[in-house]
Amino acid sequence: MSGYDLLVIGSGAGGLSAAVTAAHRGLTVLVVEKDPQFGGTTAWSGGWMWIPRNPLATDAGIHEDPAQPEAYLRHELGAQWNAARAQAFLAQGPRMVEFFRSQTALQFIDGNGVPDFHGRSPGAGTGGRSICAAPFDGRRLGRHIARLKPPLAETTLWGLGIASGAELRHYFNALRRPTSLWYVTQKVLRHGLDLLRYRRGMQLVNGNALVAGLAASAFAKGVEIRTSSPAQRLLTEKGRVVGAVVGGVAIRAKAVLLACGGFPHDTARKQALLPHAPTGQEHWSAGSRGNTGDGLRLGEAVGGQMGRDTAQAAALAPVSLVPRADGSVAHFPHLVERAKPGLIAVAANGQRFTNEADSYYDFVCGMLAATPAGQPVQAWLVCDHAFMRHYGLGAAKPAPMPMGAMLRSGYLQRGATLAALAQRCGIDAAGLQATVQRYNPQARAGKDDDFAKGETPYNQVQGDAASGYPNPCMAPLERGPFYAVKVVPGSLGTFAGLQVNASAQVLDGQGQPIPGLYAGGNDMHSVMGGHYPSGGITLGPAMTFGYIAAHHIAGVDL
Repeated sequence: MSGYDLLVIGSGAGGLSAAVTAAHRGLTVLVVEKDPQFGGTTAWSGGWMWIPRNPLATDAGIHEDPAQPEAYLRHELGAQWNAARAQAFLAQGPRMVEFFRSQTALQFIDGNGVPDFHGRSPGAGTGGRSICAAPFDGRRLGRHIARLKPPLAETTLWGLGIASGAELRHYFNALRRPTSLWYVTQKVLRHGLDLLRYRRGMQLVNGNALVAGLAASAFAKGVEIRTSSPAQRLLTEKGRVVGAVVGGVAIRAKAVLLACGGFPHDTARKQALLPHAPTGQEHWSAGSRGNTGDGLRLGEAVGGQMGRDTAQAAALAPVSLVPRADGSVAHFPHLVERAKPGLIAVAANGQRFTNEADSYYDFVCGMLAATPAGQPVQAWLVCDHAFMRHYGLGAAKPAPMPMGAMLRSGYLQRGATLAALAQRCGIDAAGLQATVQRYNPQARAGKDDDFAKGETPYNQVQGDAASGYPNPCMAPLERGPFYAVKVVPGSLGTFAGLQVNASAQVLDGQGQPIPGLYAGGNDMHSVMGGHYPSGGITLGPAMTFGYIAAHHIAGVDL
Protein backbone atom coordinates (compact mmCIF):
# COMPACT_ATOMS: atom_id res chain seq x y z
CA MET A 1 0.00 0.00 0.00
CA SER A 2 1.34 3.41 -1.01
CA GLY A 3 1.26 6.23 1.51
CA TYR A 4 0.61 9.99 1.48
CA ASP A 5 0.22 12.73 4.01
CA LEU A 6 -3.12 13.74 2.49
CA LEU A 7 -5.57 11.90 0.26
CA VAL A 8 -8.17 14.18 -1.33
CA ILE A 9 -11.27 12.49 -2.73
CA GLY A 10 -12.80 14.83 -5.31
CA SER A 11 -11.29 17.43 -7.63
CA GLY A 12 -13.44 20.55 -7.39
CA ALA A 13 -12.41 23.83 -5.75
CA GLY A 14 -12.66 22.52 -2.18
CA GLY A 15 -10.46 19.50 -2.79
CA LEU A 16 -7.91 21.26 -4.97
CA SER A 17 -7.63 24.21 -2.58
CA ALA A 18 -6.69 21.81 0.21
CA ALA A 19 -4.32 19.87 -2.06
CA VAL A 20 -2.39 22.94 -3.21
CA THR A 21 -2.18 24.46 0.25
CA ALA A 22 -1.01 21.18 1.81
CA ALA A 23 1.63 20.71 -0.89
CA HIS A 24 2.96 24.19 -0.20
CA ARG A 25 3.23 23.17 3.45
CA GLY A 26 5.47 20.28 2.44
CA LEU A 27 2.92 17.47 2.56
CA THR A 28 2.68 14.69 0.00
CA VAL A 29 -0.75 14.81 -1.63
CA LEU A 30 -2.82 12.59 -3.91
CA VAL A 31 -6.13 13.69 -5.44
CA VAL A 32 -8.49 11.02 -6.77
CA GLU A 33 -11.53 11.71 -8.95
CA LYS A 34 -14.05 9.12 -10.07
CA ASP A 35 -14.94 10.89 -13.33
CA PRO A 36 -12.69 10.69 -16.41
CA GLN A 37 -11.96 14.42 -16.12
CA PHE A 38 -11.18 16.56 -13.10
CA GLY A 39 -12.95 19.72 -12.00
CA GLY A 40 -16.40 18.59 -10.90
CA THR A 41 -19.18 21.17 -10.72
CA THR A 42 -16.57 23.89 -10.21
CA ALA A 43 -15.48 23.49 -13.83
CA TRP A 44 -19.04 24.31 -14.94
CA SER A 45 -19.54 27.19 -12.51
CA GLY A 46 -19.20 30.94 -12.81
CA GLY A 47 -16.03 30.79 -10.73
CA TRP A 48 -17.16 33.51 -8.32
CA MET A 49 -16.21 33.49 -4.64
CA TRP A 50 -17.70 35.58 -1.82
CA ILE A 51 -14.74 36.69 0.29
CA PRO A 52 -15.43 39.88 2.28
CA ARG A 53 -12.42 42.13 2.90
CA ASN A 54 -10.40 40.34 0.23
CA PRO A 55 -7.02 41.76 -0.87
CA LEU A 56 -8.29 42.89 -4.29
CA ALA A 57 -10.89 45.07 -2.61
CA THR A 58 -8.31 46.42 -0.20
CA ASP A 59 -5.97 47.22 -3.10
CA ALA A 60 -8.80 49.22 -4.66
CA GLY A 61 -9.22 51.29 -1.50
CA ILE A 62 -12.26 49.46 -0.14
CA HIS A 63 -11.59 49.12 3.59
CA GLU A 64 -14.49 47.49 5.38
CA ASP A 65 -15.08 47.12 9.10
CA PRO A 66 -15.09 43.36 9.86
CA ALA A 67 -18.29 43.88 11.80
CA GLN A 68 -20.22 44.68 8.62
CA PRO A 69 -20.03 41.33 6.77
CA GLU A 70 -20.45 39.53 10.08
CA ALA A 71 -23.61 41.52 10.80
CA TYR A 72 -24.92 40.67 7.34
CA LEU A 73 -24.28 36.95 7.81
CA ARG A 74 -25.79 36.94 11.29
CA HIS A 75 -28.95 38.51 9.94
CA GLU A 76 -29.14 36.31 6.85
CA LEU A 77 -28.36 33.01 8.59
CA GLY A 78 -30.56 33.55 11.63
CA ALA A 79 -30.97 30.29 13.54
CA GLN A 80 -28.36 28.63 11.29
CA TRP A 81 -25.58 31.01 12.40
CA ASN A 82 -22.60 29.02 13.69
CA ALA A 83 -20.21 31.53 15.21
CA ALA A 84 -17.05 29.40 15.20
CA ARG A 85 -17.34 28.31 11.58
CA ALA A 86 -18.62 31.64 10.22
CA GLN A 87 -15.91 33.61 11.97
CA ALA A 88 -13.23 31.19 10.77
CA PHE A 89 -14.48 31.70 7.23
CA LEU A 90 -14.54 35.49 7.51
CA ALA A 91 -11.09 35.63 9.12
CA GLN A 92 -9.29 33.18 6.84
CA GLY A 93 -10.93 33.99 3.50
CA PRO A 94 -8.74 37.05 2.80
CA ARG A 95 -5.63 35.12 3.86
CA MET A 96 -6.58 32.32 1.49
CA VAL A 97 -6.85 34.75 -1.42
CA GLU A 98 -3.52 36.34 -0.62
CA PHE A 99 -1.83 32.94 -0.43
CA PHE A 100 -3.10 31.81 -3.80
CA ARG A 101 -2.44 35.04 -5.66
CA SER A 102 1.09 35.42 -4.26
CA GLN A 103 2.23 31.79 -4.19
CA THR A 104 0.43 29.94 -7.00
CA ALA A 105 -0.63 30.07 -10.63
CA LEU A 106 -4.19 30.97 -9.65
CA GLN A 107 -4.99 34.64 -10.04
CA PHE A 108 -8.18 36.63 -9.49
CA ILE A 109 -10.21 39.50 -10.87
CA ASP A 110 -12.22 41.69 -8.55
CA GLY A 111 -15.96 41.96 -8.21
CA ASN A 112 -15.82 45.30 -6.48
CA GLY A 113 -19.06 46.40 -8.13
CA VAL A 114 -21.00 43.24 -7.27
CA PRO A 115 -23.58 43.75 -4.49
CA ASP A 116 -24.90 41.22 -2.02
CA PHE A 117 -28.24 39.64 -2.87
CA HIS A 118 -30.31 41.26 -0.13
CA GLY A 119 -29.58 44.95 -0.18
CA ARG A 120 -32.15 45.80 2.48
CA SER A 121 -30.55 43.58 5.14
CA PRO A 122 -28.31 45.07 7.85
CA GLY A 123 -24.67 44.98 6.84
CA ALA A 124 -25.38 44.25 3.16
CA GLY A 125 -22.52 45.23 0.87
CA THR A 126 -22.73 47.03 -2.46
CA GLY A 127 -19.35 45.74 -3.59
CA GLY A 128 -15.88 44.68 -2.53
CA ARG A 129 -16.87 41.22 -1.30
CA SER A 130 -16.59 39.19 -4.49
CA ILE A 131 -13.73 37.86 -6.60
CA CYS A 132 -13.54 35.56 -9.61
CA ALA A 133 -10.83 33.44 -11.13
CA ALA A 134 -8.86 35.40 -13.71
CA PRO A 135 -8.82 34.09 -17.30
CA PHE A 136 -6.31 31.27 -17.73
CA ASP A 137 -4.45 30.06 -20.80
CA GLY A 138 -5.23 26.36 -21.03
CA ARG A 139 -1.93 25.71 -22.79
CA ARG A 140 -0.23 26.17 -19.43
CA LEU A 141 -1.68 22.79 -18.37
CA GLY A 142 0.22 20.99 -21.09
CA ARG A 143 -0.88 17.38 -21.54
CA HIS A 144 -3.19 17.67 -18.55
CA ILE A 145 -5.59 19.92 -20.49
CA ALA A 146 -7.22 16.83 -21.97
CA ARG A 147 -8.29 15.77 -18.46
CA LEU A 148 -9.84 19.12 -17.50
CA LYS A 149 -13.63 18.98 -17.66
CA PRO A 150 -14.77 21.52 -20.28
CA PRO A 151 -17.47 24.07 -19.43
CA LEU A 152 -21.11 23.08 -19.83
CA ALA A 153 -21.66 23.23 -23.61
CA GLU A 154 -25.00 25.04 -23.41
CA THR A 155 -23.41 27.98 -21.55
CA THR A 156 -20.73 28.48 -24.21
CA LEU A 157 -20.49 29.61 -27.82
CA TRP A 158 -19.21 26.56 -29.72
CA GLY A 159 -17.30 25.58 -26.59
CA LEU A 160 -15.91 29.09 -26.00
CA GLY A 161 -16.48 30.18 -22.42
CA ILE A 162 -17.90 33.66 -21.87
CA ALA A 163 -17.04 35.56 -18.71
CA SER A 164 -19.78 37.45 -16.91
CA GLY A 165 -19.74 41.23 -16.73
CA ALA A 166 -18.01 43.29 -19.41
CA GLU A 167 -17.26 40.35 -21.69
CA LEU A 168 -20.86 39.12 -21.68
CA ARG A 169 -22.04 42.64 -22.54
CA HIS A 170 -19.78 42.57 -25.60
CA TYR A 171 -21.56 39.44 -26.82
CA PHE A 172 -25.00 40.99 -26.22
CA ASN A 173 -23.96 44.11 -28.16
CA ALA A 174 -22.00 42.46 -30.96
CA LEU A 175 -24.57 43.51 -33.59
CA ARG A 176 -24.99 47.00 -32.15
CA ARG A 177 -21.51 48.33 -31.39
CA PRO A 178 -18.45 48.03 -33.64
CA THR A 179 -16.12 47.75 -30.64
CA SER A 180 -18.14 44.81 -29.29
CA LEU A 181 -18.25 43.15 -32.72
CA TRP A 182 -14.45 43.45 -33.00
CA TYR A 183 -13.97 42.04 -29.49
CA VAL A 184 -16.22 39.04 -30.16
CA THR A 185 -14.70 38.42 -33.60
CA GLN A 186 -11.21 38.23 -32.14
CA LYS A 187 -12.33 35.83 -29.41
CA VAL A 188 -14.18 33.55 -31.84
CA LEU A 189 -11.31 33.50 -34.36
CA ARG A 190 -8.79 32.56 -31.69
CA HIS A 191 -11.19 29.90 -30.42
CA GLY A 192 -11.43 28.47 -33.92
CA LEU A 193 -7.66 28.19 -34.09
CA ASP A 194 -7.60 26.51 -30.68
CA LEU A 195 -10.16 23.95 -31.87
CA LEU A 196 -8.06 23.16 -34.93
CA ARG A 197 -4.85 22.80 -32.95
CA TYR A 198 -5.98 21.46 -29.57
CA ARG A 199 -9.54 20.20 -30.21
CA ARG A 200 -10.84 22.34 -27.37
CA GLY A 201 -10.93 25.94 -26.24
CA MET A 202 -7.87 27.32 -24.47
CA GLN A 203 -9.27 30.71 -23.42
CA LEU A 204 -10.45 29.52 -20.03
CA VAL A 205 -12.73 31.69 -17.91
CA ASN A 206 -15.08 31.36 -14.94
CA GLY A 207 -14.99 28.06 -13.05
CA ASN A 208 -12.94 26.42 -15.78
CA ALA A 209 -10.19 28.96 -15.15
CA LEU A 210 -10.47 28.39 -11.40
CA VAL A 211 -9.93 24.65 -11.75
CA ALA A 212 -7.15 25.14 -14.29
CA GLY A 213 -5.30 27.56 -12.04
CA LEU A 214 -5.64 25.23 -9.06
CA ALA A 215 -4.61 22.17 -11.07
CA ALA A 216 -1.56 23.91 -12.57
CA SER A 217 -0.54 24.93 -9.07
CA ALA A 218 -1.01 21.38 -7.81
CA PHE A 219 1.04 19.85 -10.61
CA ALA A 220 3.81 22.40 -10.02
CA LYS A 221 4.13 21.14 -6.42
CA GLY A 222 4.16 17.46 -7.35
CA VAL A 223 0.52 16.68 -6.58
CA GLU A 224 -0.88 13.81 -8.62
CA ILE A 225 -4.50 13.91 -9.81
CA ARG A 226 -5.81 10.49 -10.72
CA THR A 227 -9.03 10.42 -12.75
CA SER A 228 -11.37 7.45 -13.28
CA SER A 229 -10.50 6.51 -9.70
CA PRO A 230 -13.61 6.03 -7.55
CA ALA A 231 -13.24 5.64 -3.79
CA GLN A 232 -15.11 2.63 -2.42
CA ARG A 233 -14.55 2.89 1.32
CA LEU A 234 -12.42 4.52 3.98
CA LEU A 235 -9.75 2.62 5.90
CA THR A 236 -9.72 2.92 9.68
CA GLU A 237 -7.44 1.78 12.48
CA LYS A 238 -8.33 2.21 16.16
CA GLY A 239 -10.96 4.82 15.32
CA ARG A 240 -8.72 6.83 13.02
CA VAL A 241 -9.15 7.19 9.26
CA VAL A 242 -5.89 6.06 7.65
CA GLY A 243 -6.72 6.04 3.94
CA ALA A 244 -9.21 4.66 1.46
CA VAL A 245 -9.77 1.90 -1.04
CA VAL A 246 -9.69 3.58 -4.46
CA GLY A 247 -10.40 1.60 -7.61
CA GLY A 248 -9.91 -1.57 -5.60
CA VAL A 249 -6.48 -0.49 -4.33
CA ALA A 250 -5.80 0.45 -0.70
CA ILE A 251 -4.12 3.85 -0.35
CA ARG A 252 -2.83 4.88 3.05
CA ALA A 253 -2.79 8.49 4.16
CA LYS A 254 -2.35 10.36 7.41
CA ALA A 255 -5.50 12.33 6.60
CA VAL A 256 -8.37 12.08 4.11
CA LEU A 257 -10.44 15.00 2.87
CA LEU A 258 -13.84 14.25 1.32
CA ALA A 259 -14.78 16.72 -1.43
CA CYS A 260 -17.04 14.76 -3.75
CA GLY A 261 -19.55 17.51 -4.55
CA GLY A 262 -22.50 16.66 -2.33
CA PHE A 263 -25.63 14.85 -3.49
CA PRO A 264 -27.26 16.77 -6.40
CA HIS A 265 -27.76 13.54 -8.38
CA ASP A 266 -28.45 11.13 -5.52
CA THR A 267 -32.14 10.31 -5.93
CA ALA A 268 -32.59 8.77 -2.49
CA ARG A 269 -30.90 11.66 -0.69
CA LYS A 270 -32.94 14.22 -2.66
CA GLN A 271 -36.13 12.37 -1.76
CA ALA A 272 -35.17 12.50 1.90
CA LEU A 273 -34.03 16.12 2.08
CA LEU A 274 -35.93 18.08 -0.60
CA PRO A 275 -39.66 18.44 0.18
CA HIS A 276 -40.45 19.56 -3.38
CA ALA A 277 -39.00 16.27 -4.72
CA PRO A 278 -41.20 13.60 -3.07
CA THR A 279 -39.81 10.83 -5.31
CA GLY A 280 -36.34 12.38 -5.66
CA GLN A 281 -37.00 12.93 -9.37
CA GLU A 282 -38.59 16.38 -9.17
CA HIS A 283 -35.31 18.27 -8.78
CA TRP A 284 -33.00 18.91 -11.71
CA SER A 285 -29.55 20.04 -10.67
CA ALA A 286 -26.98 21.78 -12.86
CA GLY A 287 -24.27 20.14 -10.74
CA SER A 288 -21.85 17.64 -12.22
CA ARG A 289 -23.52 14.32 -12.98
CA GLY A 290 -20.81 12.52 -11.03
CA ASN A 291 -21.90 14.17 -7.78
CA THR A 292 -24.02 11.36 -6.38
CA GLY A 293 -23.32 11.60 -2.66
CA ASP A 294 -20.24 9.38 -2.53
CA GLY A 295 -18.41 11.48 0.03
CA LEU A 296 -21.41 11.64 2.33
CA ARG A 297 -21.77 7.85 2.32
CA LEU A 298 -18.05 7.37 2.92
CA GLY A 299 -18.16 9.72 5.89
CA GLU A 300 -21.33 8.24 7.37
CA ALA A 301 -19.86 4.73 7.15
CA VAL A 302 -17.18 5.69 9.69
CA GLY A 303 -19.46 7.63 12.02
CA GLY A 304 -19.80 11.03 10.34
CA GLN A 305 -23.12 12.81 10.80
CA MET A 306 -25.18 14.69 8.26
CA GLY A 307 -26.27 18.21 9.20
CA ARG A 308 -30.00 18.70 8.82
CA ASP A 309 -30.57 22.20 10.17
CA THR A 310 -30.63 23.93 6.79
CA ALA A 311 -33.10 26.49 5.50
CA GLN A 312 -32.81 24.60 2.20
CA ALA A 313 -30.79 21.46 1.57
CA ALA A 314 -29.80 22.61 -1.93
CA ALA A 315 -28.40 25.76 -3.55
CA LEU A 316 -31.62 26.38 -5.44
CA ALA A 317 -31.65 27.72 -8.99
CA PRO A 318 -34.19 27.55 -11.82
CA VAL A 319 -33.14 25.26 -14.64
CA SER A 320 -34.56 24.44 -18.04
CA LEU A 321 -34.28 21.02 -19.64
CA VAL A 322 -32.40 21.18 -22.94
CA PRO A 323 -32.78 18.19 -25.31
CA ARG A 324 -29.50 17.16 -26.92
CA ALA A 325 -28.96 15.44 -30.25
CA ASP A 326 -27.73 12.27 -28.52
CA GLY A 327 -30.98 11.91 -26.58
CA SER A 328 -29.61 13.21 -23.28
CA VAL A 329 -30.94 16.29 -21.52
CA ALA A 330 -28.83 19.17 -20.20
CA HIS A 331 -29.88 21.13 -17.13
CA PHE A 332 -29.37 24.81 -17.99
CA PRO A 333 -29.16 27.18 -14.99
CA HIS A 334 -30.92 30.53 -15.51
CA LEU A 335 -28.59 32.99 -13.83
CA VAL A 336 -28.36 35.94 -16.23
CA GLU A 337 -31.33 36.84 -18.38
CA ARG A 338 -34.10 36.96 -15.76
CA ALA A 339 -33.12 40.49 -14.65
CA LYS A 340 -32.84 41.95 -18.13
CA PRO A 341 -35.57 44.40 -19.24
CA GLY A 342 -38.38 42.81 -21.22
CA LEU A 343 -38.84 39.45 -19.47
CA ILE A 344 -41.44 38.22 -17.02
CA ALA A 345 -41.92 34.89 -15.27
CA VAL A 346 -45.41 33.44 -14.91
CA ALA A 347 -47.01 30.36 -13.38
CA ALA A 348 -49.56 28.14 -15.11
CA ASN A 349 -52.29 30.69 -14.34
CA GLY A 350 -50.41 33.26 -16.41
CA GLN A 351 -49.64 35.45 -13.41
CA ARG A 352 -46.31 36.73 -12.14
CA PHE A 353 -45.32 35.32 -8.76
CA THR A 354 -41.98 36.90 -7.79
CA ASN A 355 -39.35 39.50 -8.60
CA GLU A 356 -37.64 38.03 -11.66
CA ALA A 357 -34.45 40.02 -11.01
CA ASP A 358 -33.85 38.58 -7.56
CA SER A 359 -31.28 35.84 -7.05
CA TYR A 360 -31.71 32.40 -8.57
CA TYR A 361 -32.19 30.96 -5.07
CA ASP A 362 -34.91 33.48 -4.21
CA PHE A 363 -36.57 32.90 -7.57
CA VAL A 364 -37.00 29.19 -6.89
CA CYS A 365 -38.23 29.93 -3.36
CA GLY A 366 -40.86 32.08 -5.05
CA MET A 367 -41.77 29.22 -7.40
CA LEU A 368 -42.17 26.83 -4.47
CA ALA A 369 -44.32 29.27 -2.50
CA ALA A 370 -46.58 30.02 -5.48
CA THR A 371 -47.28 26.39 -6.43
CA PRO A 372 -50.42 24.84 -4.92
CA ALA A 373 -49.92 21.53 -3.12
CA GLY A 374 -50.02 18.55 -5.43
CA GLN A 375 -49.19 20.51 -8.58
CA PRO A 376 -45.86 20.31 -10.42
CA VAL A 377 -43.44 23.13 -9.58
CA GLN A 378 -42.78 24.96 -12.84
CA ALA A 379 -42.88 28.38 -14.41
CA TRP A 380 -42.31 30.02 -17.78
CA LEU A 381 -39.93 32.82 -18.71
CA VAL A 382 -41.75 34.94 -21.29
CA CYS A 383 -40.35 37.65 -23.59
CA ASP A 384 -40.96 39.32 -26.92
CA HIS A 385 -38.97 39.14 -30.14
CA ALA A 386 -36.75 42.14 -29.40
CA PHE A 387 -35.66 40.63 -26.09
CA MET A 388 -35.07 37.21 -27.63
CA ARG A 389 -32.73 38.52 -30.32
CA HIS A 390 -30.86 40.84 -27.95
CA TYR A 391 -30.37 38.67 -24.86
CA GLY A 392 -31.45 35.17 -25.81
CA LEU A 393 -33.52 32.98 -23.53
CA GLY A 394 -31.83 30.20 -21.60
CA ALA A 395 -29.90 27.94 -23.94
CA ALA A 396 -31.45 29.68 -26.96
CA LYS A 397 -28.86 32.26 -27.90
CA PRO A 398 -29.39 35.82 -29.21
CA ALA A 399 -28.86 37.04 -32.78
CA PRO A 400 -27.14 36.22 -35.01
CA MET A 401 -27.32 32.65 -33.70
CA PRO A 402 -30.18 30.62 -35.20
CA MET A 403 -33.00 29.36 -32.99
CA GLY A 404 -34.56 26.79 -35.32
CA ALA A 405 -33.20 23.75 -33.52
CA MET A 406 -34.46 25.05 -30.18
CA LEU A 407 -37.93 25.59 -31.64
CA ARG A 408 -38.01 22.17 -33.31
CA SER A 409 -37.00 20.38 -30.12
CA GLY A 410 -39.76 22.11 -28.15
CA TYR A 411 -37.30 23.69 -25.75
CA LEU A 412 -38.17 27.17 -27.00
CA GLN A 413 -41.85 27.93 -27.57
CA ARG A 414 -43.05 30.67 -29.92
CA GLY A 415 -46.41 32.24 -30.62
CA ALA A 416 -47.45 35.09 -32.91
CA THR A 417 -49.59 36.41 -30.08
CA LEU A 418 -49.56 36.02 -26.32
CA ALA A 419 -52.68 33.86 -26.58
CA ALA A 420 -51.02 31.57 -29.12
CA LEU A 421 -47.90 31.30 -26.94
CA ALA A 422 -50.01 30.49 -23.90
CA GLN A 423 -51.79 27.72 -25.77
CA ARG A 424 -48.50 26.14 -26.81
CA CYS A 425 -47.18 26.24 -23.23
CA GLY A 426 -50.33 25.20 -21.40
CA ILE A 427 -50.59 28.60 -19.70
CA ASP A 428 -53.93 30.28 -19.02
CA ALA A 429 -54.21 32.68 -21.97
CA ALA A 430 -56.47 35.22 -20.31
CA GLY A 431 -54.22 35.30 -17.26
CA LEU A 432 -51.09 35.89 -19.36
CA GLN A 433 -52.69 38.63 -21.42
CA ALA A 434 -53.95 40.40 -18.30
CA THR A 435 -50.52 40.13 -16.69
CA VAL A 436 -48.78 41.72 -19.66
CA GLN A 437 -51.43 44.45 -19.90
CA ARG A 438 -50.76 45.32 -16.27
CA TYR A 439 -46.98 44.98 -16.56
CA ASN A 440 -46.32 47.10 -19.65
CA PRO A 441 -47.43 50.48 -18.22
CA GLN A 442 -45.41 49.76 -15.08
CA ALA A 443 -42.36 48.98 -17.23
CA ARG A 444 -42.69 52.25 -19.13
CA ALA A 445 -42.96 54.12 -15.83
CA GLY A 446 -40.09 52.14 -14.29
CA LYS A 447 -42.03 51.07 -11.20
CA ASP A 448 -42.96 47.46 -10.39
CA ASP A 449 -45.95 47.88 -8.10
CA ASP A 450 -46.27 44.13 -7.56
CA PHE A 451 -42.77 42.84 -6.73
CA ALA A 452 -40.48 45.91 -6.59
CA LYS A 453 -38.26 44.68 -9.40
CA GLY A 454 -35.17 46.80 -9.94
CA GLU A 455 -35.14 48.47 -6.53
CA THR A 456 -32.09 46.82 -4.94
CA PRO A 457 -28.43 47.25 -5.95
CA TYR A 458 -28.25 43.56 -6.94
CA ASN A 459 -31.30 43.88 -9.20
CA GLN A 460 -29.87 46.96 -10.86
CA VAL A 461 -26.46 45.44 -11.53
CA GLN A 462 -28.10 42.39 -13.09
CA GLY A 463 -30.27 44.54 -15.32
CA ASP A 464 -29.30 46.67 -18.32
CA ALA A 465 -29.05 50.41 -17.71
CA ALA A 466 -28.49 51.00 -21.44
CA SER A 467 -31.99 49.80 -22.34
CA GLY A 468 -33.42 53.31 -22.49
CA TYR A 469 -36.13 52.58 -19.92
CA PRO A 470 -36.15 54.17 -16.45
CA ASN A 471 -35.82 50.82 -14.68
CA PRO A 472 -32.82 48.70 -15.80
CA CYS A 473 -34.82 45.53 -15.14
CA MET A 474 -38.08 46.46 -16.86
CA ALA A 475 -39.25 46.99 -20.43
CA PRO A 476 -42.67 46.30 -21.98
CA LEU A 477 -43.39 43.11 -23.90
CA GLU A 478 -44.87 44.58 -27.05
CA ARG A 479 -44.05 43.09 -30.43
CA GLY A 480 -44.55 39.49 -31.36
CA PRO A 481 -43.71 36.84 -31.93
CA PHE A 482 -43.45 36.02 -28.26
CA TYR A 483 -41.25 33.33 -26.74
CA ALA A 484 -41.18 31.19 -23.61
CA VAL A 485 -38.97 28.60 -21.92
CA LYS A 486 -40.22 26.40 -19.09
CA VAL A 487 -38.13 26.34 -15.92
CA VAL A 488 -38.26 23.82 -13.08
CA PRO A 489 -36.68 23.71 -9.61
CA GLY A 490 -33.03 22.77 -9.65
CA SER A 491 -29.79 23.74 -7.99
CA LEU A 492 -26.14 24.60 -8.46
CA GLY A 493 -25.23 22.02 -5.81
CA THR A 494 -26.27 21.01 -2.31
CA PHE A 495 -25.95 22.56 1.14
CA ALA A 496 -26.63 19.67 3.52
CA GLY A 497 -23.43 17.79 4.22
CA LEU A 498 -21.22 16.24 6.85
CA GLN A 499 -21.04 18.13 10.12
CA VAL A 500 -17.60 19.66 10.66
CA ASN A 501 -15.90 21.96 13.14
CA ALA A 502 -14.10 25.22 12.35
CA SER A 503 -11.05 23.23 11.17
CA ALA A 504 -13.16 21.19 8.70
CA GLN A 505 -12.79 18.00 10.76
CA VAL A 506 -15.76 15.65 10.36
CA LEU A 507 -17.72 15.19 13.59
CA ASP A 508 -19.19 11.98 15.00
CA GLY A 509 -22.51 11.48 16.77
CA GLN A 510 -21.14 13.00 19.98
CA GLY A 511 -19.90 16.09 18.17
CA GLN A 512 -16.26 14.98 18.41
CA PRO A 513 -13.76 15.07 15.51
CA ILE A 514 -13.12 11.78 13.75
CA PRO A 515 -9.30 11.59 13.69
CA GLY A 516 -7.86 11.81 10.20
CA LEU A 517 -11.11 12.76 8.44
CA TYR A 518 -11.99 16.15 6.92
CA ALA A 519 -14.69 17.39 4.55
CA GLY A 520 -14.66 20.23 2.05
CA GLY A 521 -16.72 21.75 -0.73
CA ASN A 522 -20.32 20.55 -0.80
CA ASP A 523 -19.51 17.44 1.24
CA MET A 524 -19.11 19.84 4.17
CA HIS A 525 -22.33 21.04 5.80
CA SER A 526 -22.72 24.56 4.46
CA VAL A 527 -21.45 27.37 6.68
CA MET A 528 -24.38 29.34 5.24
CA GLY A 529 -26.89 26.96 6.79
CA GLY A 530 -28.87 26.57 3.59
CA HIS A 531 -29.23 30.31 2.99
CA TYR A 532 -27.93 32.19 -0.05
CA PRO A 533 -26.91 35.72 0.95
CA SER A 534 -24.68 36.48 -2.03
CA GLY A 535 -23.17 35.03 -5.17
CA GLY A 536 -20.11 32.88 -4.55
CA ILE A 537 -21.14 31.51 -1.15
CA THR A 538 -20.40 27.96 -2.26
CA LEU A 539 -16.98 28.43 -3.85
CA GLY A 540 -15.81 31.05 -1.33
CA PRO A 541 -16.21 28.75 1.67
CA ALA A 542 -14.99 25.76 -0.38
CA MET A 543 -11.70 27.48 -1.14
CA THR A 544 -11.37 28.87 2.39
CA PHE A 545 -12.07 25.68 4.31
CA GLY A 546 -9.79 23.73 1.98
CA TYR A 547 -7.07 26.19 2.96
CA ILE A 548 -8.00 25.87 6.66
CA ALA A 549 -8.10 22.06 6.55
CA ALA A 550 -4.68 21.83 4.91
CA HIS A 551 -3.11 23.96 7.62
CA HIS A 552 -4.72 21.88 10.35
CA ILE A 553 -3.48 18.67 8.73
CA ALA A 554 0.00 20.16 8.47
CA GLY A 555 -0.11 21.14 12.14
CA VAL A 556 0.17 24.86 11.36
CA ASP A 557 -1.85 27.33 13.40
CA LEU A 558 -3.71 30.10 11.57
